[in-house]
Amino acid sequence: MQRIVVTGAGGFIGGHLVQHLLAEGRTELTAVDIKPPDEWFQRDPRIENVSADLQDLEACRRIVRGASDVYNLAADMGGMGFIEGNKALCMLSVLINTHLLMAAREAGVRRYFYSSSACVYNAAKQAVPGVAGLAERDAYPAMPEDGYGWEKLFSERMCRHFSEDFGLESRVARYHNVYGPHGTYDGGREKAPAAICRKVIQAKLTGDRRIVIWGDGSQTRSFTFITDCLEGTRRLMESDVRTPLNVGSMYNRGLELSLNAAPVQTKDFTWNTGFNLTINNNKVTGLADGLPSIQTATSSLETVNLTKPGYALGYLWVIRTAGVDAGTGKRIFVNSAGQKVYYQYYAPGGQFNYSTTPDGLNKYVSPTGGTTITQAADAVMYKNPLPKYVGGWSNTFNYKGFTLDVLLTYQAGFYVYYGTNSG
Repeated sequence: MQRIVVTGAGGFIGGHLVQHLLAEGRTELTAVDIKPPDEWFQRDPRIENVSADLQDLEACRRIVRGASDVYNLAADMGGMGFIEGNKALCMLSVLINTHLLMAAREAGVRRYFYSSSACVYNAAKQAVPGVAGLAERDAYPAMPEDGYGWEKLFSERMCRHFSEDFGLESRVARYHNVYGPHGTYDGGREKAPAAICRKVIQAKLTGDRRIVIWGDGSQTRSFTFITDCLEGTRRLMESDVRTPLNVGSMYNRGLELSLNAAPVQTKDFTWNTGFNLTINNNKVTGLADGLPSIQTATSSLETVNLTKPGYALGYLWVIRTAGVDAGTGKRIFVNSAGQKVYYQYYAPGGQFNYSTTPDGLNKYVSPTGGTTITQAADAVMYKNPLPKYVGGWSNTFNYKGFTLDVLLTYQAGFYVYYGTNSG
């Protein structure tokens, strides 16, 4: 059986990848990490576990000698707080990928996998809340996360050119905020899902009901559970896709328009402005096998969100209403046949039901046998809750070294459904 090398195996994703490969029956494995094995997140005694600094070329040559496949997940990285404060350390990871590529080429490795990141994407395309998800093409023109993002983007190019110039088959995955069991939750290297869980638990235990968040809460992020990340990694490794591919990103197909200008440029005063408009298609194309739809609800009767192919994510699936009855103040609902139904409370049984109006004029339909309106039978796919139009207008004014940034954002083309207190 051909030997597989997994670097960064002492970390979160690398440790899970080793277990995933073992579950597939791939027992000829070498797991490598710079940490001593007793400090690894997961360590399996059935395979070879090696501690090595892969910034060194000779160490890389020893590790990949005789290997058929190499999965490079080794990097000095963490959550946003870590990479913002350790840009040089993050960029030194370029030595790992460069030396592993050189060693893999010399050893005749069959296929090489590199774990990149969503941090390679152009920051200008993420300047406003509600921005459409990022497609692979959005990495260029390049303006990635400073430090870590530049290292990842450069290493992607290294993989590409080793494939083009030397014939080394490489695969590149752009991971999106992977989370799950064994993930770091404190110390500064944790990602947002683990960090918010820790903060809420600490607030509960200490009685301090305040937690610190970054930004104003309007940011949107893409998260990937570890098992989905592993499935995407393995599929990509065995595929014919030779260009970087998102693993864990969902994006809307649509239209994006960006305009940038510098209307005023004088010695003492400058004004730079930019306008962005994104038109989202907002349509789910498919769900996991065996799932016709996914339902989430904020109440037991009205505001249910249904995700199904052909509609926007979380489409409003509601029982329509027709106001209230003037005589009683009771709600009026509309059933699947378009008939108005009176909303009546039967105190003896403590149950809500639907009946005719008290005056007996049969103004509303009375359900046969006293059955109630139900979500399954009477709800309709109502309207789209996600913005179709998203954008912003950014302005930077500079006068003799004093800078003022003004950002206006907008969202339109969606519907917010409010119930009432009548229920």
